[in-house]
Amino acid sequence: MVSLGNRATTFAVIVAALGYFVDVYDLILFGMVRTASLRDLGISGTALTEQGVRLLNWQMFGMLTGGILWGVWGDRRGRLSVLFGSITLYSLANIANGMVDSVESYKWCRLAAGIGLAGELGAGITLVSELMDRKTRGIGTTIVAAFGLSGGVAAGLVGGAFHQLAPDEWRTAYYIGGGMGLALLVLRVGVIESGMFRNVAANKALSRGNFFLLFTDGRRLGRYLAVIAVGVPVWYVMGILFTFAPEIGKALGLSETPKAATALFFAYAGGTVGDVASGLLSHRIRSRRAAIAIFLTLTAVAIVGYFTLGGTSLTVFYALAALCGIGVGYWAVFVSAAAELFGTNLRATVATTVPNFVRGSLVLLTILFKELWGPLGLVGSAIAVGVFSLGVAFAGLATLRETFGIDLDFHEEHPRKGGATSAE
Repeated sequence: MVSLGNRATTFAVIVAALGYFVDVYDLILFGMVRTASLRDLGISGTALTEQGVRLLNWQMFGMLTGGILWGVWGDRRGRLSVLFGSITLYSLANIANGMVDSVESYKWCRLAAGIGLAGELGAGITLVSELMDRKTRGIGTTIVAAFGLSGGVAAGLVGGAFHQLAPDEWRTAYYIGGGMGLALLVLRVGVIESGMFRNVAANKALSRGNFFLLFTDGRRLGRYLAVIAVGVPVWYVMGILFTFAPEIGKALGLSETPKAATALFFAYAGGTVGDVASGLLSHRIRSRRAAIAIFLTLTAVAIVGYFTLGGTSLTVFYALAALCGIGVGYWAVFVSAAAELFGTNLRATVATTVPNFVRGSLVLLTILFKELWGPLGLVGSAIAVGVFSLGVAFAGLATLRETFGIDLDFHEEHPRKGGATSAE
């Protein structure tokens, strides 16, 4: 049995896990209730897809912007301020989403939700990593990531993965998410700030939360881009293979069209299992890189199965969704490695921006998918984008150093002050 440490540390893990649960709930809920909500707002026909993409882009813009803002804030003002500030914003945005009466108001609510959703995971992972013992912190971050991904399962149950949404039921689903987030705020009193951050904050001469510091040294920038690359297949699987499950499933030869909501439900259920498995494996073999490599390989195998066996039956298709989800369950180890790769004065910035830039990579993958759709066909385009995503991820992983068990009490220096980082 692995101990999480003292009571304060355990409490931080619980709050971060619950916060990420609500985070993922809202992130996935929008995709599941998008069509029902837009129809209720009077949108129909091809405009459903057009307005849906528009709202998604506003949400992703919010997440990319929020990732930088919350990350910098976390290194300058503390991890706790981001953890609870982001939870407050996306909870209120959730409630506002349930009250919209036009696509225009829906757009601004998705932007606000995106900004709020961008901060919680990075702040939670950073706080837990810095509070826990170096040998066991991976267990804590695994609990946060795995329980958080189960929020996608909850969103599926509420958002229509297995039933047809009744009128206005999509509004109730948003209210549930907002209520859960606001209820979580009462736990704030039991969470303490990271001692590593307090020590760094006391050093007035040290630059904290300087996003541009990532670009002033070649090795530091290389680490940053490499760890982002490692996470790209996660959103290829979720954002291409299963968001477009109806279209790809039909192209693969399925007589019964799969539902995107149901496919995502099974993918996130698999992701929860994969997060636990990858985290425990990393702890067992004492390696982040090896665990990620094993699960990336499993992801590649599952994707091959998706394209070769996915057209067999609807049951097989959904089973492959679960298997792909297990494969990309290395997300838990991935976010841990991102936090461990960088010094305390830049850790929240990296741990917050990296997951959001990975999520943002979906925009580029979708553009590539659409551009290749014509010359290669739907299935051929999806395969090509998958090969690209996996190639980028394995290339990025090959350049990363091992971070399991390293001491996180170091900081990043400006090159002109004598070095890239005290850990190198």
